[in-house]
Amino acid sequence: MAIVRRQLIDKVEYMPEGPGVAGLKEKLLRLGGADVVPLRDCFDLCRQTGDYETNKKVRVGAHGLIAKGVCVEEAAKLYHDTLIFAAPVDFDSFMRVLEFNRPLKEQFWLPRRKKLMPICRALQDMEDGNLDELFLSCPPRIGKTTLMVFFLLWVMGRNSEKSNLYCSFTNKPVDTFYNGLLEILRDPVTYAYGDAFPNAKLASTNANDNIIDIDRKKRYSSFTGRPIGGSLNGSCDCNGYLIADDLCEGIEEALSADRMHNLWAKVDNNLIPRAKEGAKRLWIGTRWSLIDPQGIRMDLLSNEPQYSSVRWKAVNTPALAADETSNFEYDYGVGFSTEFYRQRRASFERNNDMASWLAQYQGVPIERDGAVFSPDDLRYYNGTLPGADPDRIFAAVDPAWGGGDFVAAPIIYQFGDDLYIADVVYDNGDKRTTQPLIVKKVKEHGIQALFIEATKMTASYTQEVDELLRADGIKINLQSTTKHFTGTGKEQRIFDKAPDIRERMVFLSSGKRSKEYELFMQNLFSFSIAKKNKNDDAPDSLAIALAMAIFSTSNRVEIVKRPF
Repeated sequence: MAIVRRQLIDKVEYMPEGPGVAGLKEKLLRLGGADVVPLRDCFDLCRQTGDYETNKKVRVGAHGLIAKGVCVEEAAKLYHDTLIFAAPVDFDSFMRVLEFNRPLKEQFWLPRRKKLMPICRALQDMEDGNLDELFLSCPPRIGKTTLMVFFLLWVMGRNSEKSNLYCSFTNKPVDTFYNGLLEILRDPVTYAYGDAFPNAKLASTNANDNIIDIDRKKRYSSFTGRPIGGSLNGSCDCNGYLIADDLCEGIEEALSADRMHNLWAKVDNNLIPRAKEGAKRLWIGTRWSLIDPQGIRMDLLSNEPQYSSVRWKAVNTPALAADETSNFEYDYGVGFSTEFYRQRRASFERNNDMASWLAQYQGVPIERDGAVFSPDDLRYYNGTLPGADPDRIFAAVDPAWGGGDFVAAPIIYQFGDDLYIADVVYDNGDKRTTQPLIVKKVKEHGIQALFIEATKMTASYTQEVDELLRADGIKINLQSTTKHFTGTGKEQRIFDKAPDIRERMVFLSSGKRSKEYELFMQNLFSFSIAKKNKNDDAPDSLAIALAMAIFSTSNRVEIVKRPF
């Protein structure tokens, strides 16, 4: 049987892929559930026919045999071979081959693989020709630069004739990136680059110019590294990847609008022209400002009709996910825990610098110029309301249908002139999610009055909430209006109410907030009167609530005895 199977496989080299070959592969996969030999035969077929999808199934089968303790040594060898076969076309497989000889706890990729896989897939999409530009934003020290080193090594192994340009804010990160490439290329014991690309050879290097050539020395090298302020003209005719990594040096530069405009002038006049038509552009770094290079470029791609054909994607992975847990808690303790990031946030909040927290760790650029609210200006309480019964419990809703906008609704306990924000609704889901949330909060807090500001587009939102309340037998003073502020009128209303938000409203202190409440506060702190706001739902809902509190309780009626 083994001889017959071997003869069939040997003939496949001369046979086109078809139902017969595909059927043979499926049969071998089934037989491979108990023996490594059929899996090895199937793998040989995959190599001869260039079948990478079935190769993945062989790898799964080999892993299953190892788990069962069947033919462990042979299955482990087969598992490794499937990775080597896929490495030239699959970035994930390449990284696993590259570090295969290293102890698992010392590897870069596998301990981080689960968390960084969305970035890996986006990079794969670029190399597969599905994207022209990619924007990556992540917190510091999570491994994005090392991932870029691995990616560029993979790209150069696939096509050493392409020229790639790496640019950063100064010489030091460029030197570090250059040395990272060379460390792997020159250390075949630690890194198995030759297993993935056996024909790729290091042809020449130049530490002064930060250039590397693979296979042969070229006029425009396989890799060129330059700082944004350095000489770019004539140094690289980039037809592979242009990688812009942390072009903004830090907060000092980000705080200066003039320096940010000067930085973009260098990018637009010196860096971008180095990329030939068809080259891919990869933008990496902290989103310090709406007018940083990433922000300006994304605005151009989003709003300029001439760029409508550019296929691009932005991947922002914040330090803390929506459920307030770390996105970068890697295996073997090499990442950052939820506690670490919460402590960092508390430190920024204590220092009245939530803008830096949001930019560096959450990927949310904030314009400090024109910021209306800061943590130090607001009033807080520890979660325990005043002992007396509240004068009134009410809520104001700024509705939305989803699509990026949030339904924002502060739940307010009023004690005299103080408005305690005890809870919030803050959700960007559609009405099937947000309307039941509002009804739930009404029941939970015993809300007596509810105001929903609507537009002609969202007028039915109030009616549907009312129907849900009635279905639950809840009687409440529900009011609505279709007079809706938009654009500058909306921002002006928030600005006009800002003093009362600071003086009259009392917010839950950090550590006492739900994840929705925390997101609500971040949206409040990000509001700027000087710049365009992507979302202003939280501050606008507070402005609506203030109007409700002031105007609904300012005229009191007192019963007195007639004087005559």
